[in-house]
Amino acid sequence: MAPRERSPIALDDTSKAIIEQLQQDGRRPYATIGRAVGLSEAAVRQRVQRLQEAGVMQIVAVTDPVQVGFARSAMIGIRVQGDAEAVAEQMERMPEVDYLVVCAGSFDILAEIVAEDDDHLLDVVNRRIRGIPDVQSTETFVYLKLRKQIYTWGTR
Repeated sequence: MAPRERSPIALDDTSKAIIEQLQQDGRRPYATIGRAVGLSEAAVRQRVQRLQEAGVMQIVAVTDPVQVGFARSAMIGIRVQGDAEAVAEQMERMPEVDYLVVCAGSFDILAEIVAEDDDHLLDVVNRRIRGIPDVQSTETFVYLKLRKQIYTWGTR
């Protein structure tokens, strides 16, 4: 089930504390988390599994795209004439798209692209994105330098 189709689930304070521990360090041992939140290692493991299965969180390795062979990253603003959701569904299948939102404002869709080089980015934008029916226009914001990227915004 896609994230947009899930209903929010109620999180108790213990689940929130586990999430915050993992936001600080996704490799933190369950025993260490258990001591911090007052649960056994097994109980933390079960909660983490339930949180992942419910789509509340995922634990992934975040890489520096340049270090793994993707020299060009950009945010693409897309204006759609017609159904923005239909365009977004097609874009979801593109492996170069690592972040995709349907939004309000000057653009109907924002998509972050990671590409091997400028030629690869040009192909994705010019041929593949602009080739989708109902894409009216695009605007590309090429990243020059990453200054901040965090995942520790906590829970509410």
